[in-house]
Amino acid sequence: MHDGVRGRGVGPKGAAGADELVEQATLDAYDDEEQLTGLYTMLSEHLAVPFKTVVLGVEVTVKKVNLLPGGQIVAVCTRGRHRQAIGILDLPLPDPAPEGAEWIEAYRYWDPSARPDQ
Repeated sequence: MHDGVRGRGVGPKGAAGADELVEQATLDAYDDEEQLTGLYTMLSEHLAVPFKTVVLGVEVTVKKVNLLPGGQIVAVCTRGRHRQAIGILDLPLPDPAPEGAEWIEAYRYWDPSARPDQ
């Protein structure tokens, strides 16, 4: 289970808003895997897709989010017939951000790899 040390880079609602979302997503979770599944579920339900963004100077369409077997949440991006999964925390968001983007920030806040000591 997480020890209370959280990631950096929270959005405009700050740590309190991100903490509330994480609490909502992980309320009945018993371990990190269940917490991740809860966050993925909320992200997939609330992030408004599709939306367009720019990755490495190229406009792409984010079609959906997936939870990979290794425990990473990714955005499935397309351009024409090409398709690429990009870690959701590495995805540049458009301005304005799509509805539900606060769940990406909640995941960033929770994610162990976003911790300063990692």
